[in-house]
Amino acid sequence: MSDARPIWIRDPLAILADGAERGIVVTNGRIVELVPAGGTPATADVAVLDASEHVVLPGLINTHHHFYQTLTRAVPAAMDRELFPWLQALYPVWAQLTPDALELGVSVAMSELLLSGCTTTTDHHYVFPAGLEDAVDIEVGVAKRLGMRVLLTRGSMNLSQRDGGLPPDSVVQDEDTILVDSARLVAKHHQRGPDATVQIALAPCSPFSVTSSLMRATADLAGKLDVRLHTHLAETEDENKFCEQIYGCRPLDYLEQCGWLNARTWLAHGIFFNADEMKRLGKARTTISHCACSNQLLASGCCPVCEMEEAGVGIGIGVDGSASNDGSNLMQEVRAAFLLQRARYGVTKVSHKDALRWATKGSAACVGRPELGEIAVGKAADLALFKLDELRFSGHGDPLAALVLCGAHRADRVMVAGQWAVIDGAIPGLDVADLIRRHGSAARAMQAG
Repeated sequence: MSDARPIWIRDPLAILADGAERGIVVTNGRIVELVPAGGTPATADVAVLDASEHVVLPGLINTHHHFYQTLTRAVPAAMDRELFPWLQALYPVWAQLTPDALELGVSVAMSELLLSGCTTTTDHHYVFPAGLEDAVDIEVGVAKRLGMRVLLTRGSMNLSQRDGGLPPDSVVQDEDTILVDSARLVAKHHQRGPDATVQIALAPCSPFSVTSSLMRATADLAGKLDVRLHTHLAETEDENKFCEQIYGCRPLDYLEQCGWLNARTWLAHGIFFNADEMKRLGKARTTISHCACSNQLLASGCCPVCEMEEAGVGIGIGVDGSASNDGSNLMQEVRAAFLLQRARYGVTKVSHKDALRWATKGSAACVGRPELGEIAVGKAADLALFKLDELRFSGHGDPLAALVLCGAHRADRVMVAGQWAVIDGAIPGLDVADLIRRHGSAARAMQAG
């Protein structure tokens, strides 16, 4: 199938779009035509992909992750702990991260995401031990190799244990180093416009691991460079207590004081906002990444997504982890979010379509990419195609509902910017067995200390 010819993804079993019963036509990285029931493409000379066994979704978008943490899944010392002691158990292990180990961790995370139907992912990398100054550059290289669309954040920590923070001295950096490298990464890698495949955002880790000075300076730099902002906020009650004790206010008040409460910002978790704070978030057009699996594993709580949406707050989905999930499968995260929120709000307020919307259009709003997350003319040709040929799907009725309710976990085909990144359930050219061997070896070396 020639890349130069338009592709008609023909006669899907189901598709998350109206008026596209006979499929869609893509060319030059864009969706150029929806083909309605009984119709044929107006576009000439199309190549055909028979999608009669596929359910077609917009490419899923992951709005929160820590790729390097694939190296520390199910670590015994960190199990059965809440957030703060969990972090304290893992920081010494993460301090041993090397460039080679990071490249392997990132490769595993991105591959797992791609295979789950994810076409765009963020990452929040904030651990920079000596020798790992080029961490985000390494991530860019992996993304280009795998053909994935990314918004990589230059994370940071400058408040160590000796300053009253949680992380050890070995993984933090000083403010000047952080800001200079942030500007370097934006200048070197950040692409602009609707066809961008690599973008950079700025992301101090959390209120308990960075100074107020760095929070404010990062917001100023993001405004100057016109890039997005990201951090963890309102994840636990411990965080609320920390902010009230240190700053004399709640986390959202602190965020606003630092110049972060605006449409440039998306926040991970957002569990412990009150009704007034949700209204302020909605008014500011600040969005939230809902991380259902991580929140359950760490017993942090449950993001109040319905109240948030009623207050005008956009909701996206993030896998988080992979040391607090412990996976990088975005389709499974959609199901987890659906089940968690269905249990909280009941059958009339949360459906499988809500969960799919959060992982597509909702997540696109989080990353500031309106051209993503929807199957419509003019939108990016980022697509995830799933088959329903496993035992788990046998006897299904509604194909779209079956993806969520029956537990889809692996896409058959994934398209990013009009190019196939996954074919027949595999990433072309990727030796998965070899990657697992090398990644497992690096993980064991880190965990052994």
